[in-house]
Amino acid sequence: MELRKDRQIDELIARMEIDKLLCRYMRGQDRLDPVMHRSVFFDDATLDYGFFQGGPDEFVEFAQGALAPHASNHHMIGQAQIEVEVENDVAFGEVYFNAFHRLEDGDEKTDLIIAGRYVDRYEKRFGTWKIAHRTEVVDFARSEPAADDVLKTMEGTIMGGRGADDISFDREALRTR
Repeated sequence: MELRKDRQIDELIARMEIDKLLCRYMRGQDRLDPVMHRSVFFDDATLDYGFFQGGPDEFVEFAQGALAPHASNHHMIGQAQIEVEVENDVAFGEVYFNAFHRLEDGDEKTDLIIAGRYVDRYEKRFGTWKIAHRTEVVDFARSEPAADDVLKTMEGTIMGGRGADDISFDREALRTR
């Protein structure tokens, strides 16, 4: 009985650490933070996005470069099916995502929405869980004109930003609110 309880605790800890990886990956993309973005991958990780195959350094450079011209991005994680093999220090995941991209061409603003899944292998090496392989599967995409003019009628709307300008980086302000 005790062995089973220890295994369950190890599995819960692994799932929590993998969840943190998934959140850091998305935050690194949305805040255009290449260091955070890169931190979720082992150095020898492999990535296959169809339009990109390679290692983590090349991928982060590619992704950050592709996202930088966008006015904003919002990547959201949905359900995540994570299967942990505690005894092997390996886990497999199918993680649903929605990715919102605000594109601007002159005065024309367009929203590109991509929905899909990450099919991952995570490994625990030297006590740390990271992504060892990631395949991105796209289930659908759509593009439509932006519709946030309604925000102009809502005085005081706090808009998100990238990097240090985003309120999520201002810990002192958050302490006193």
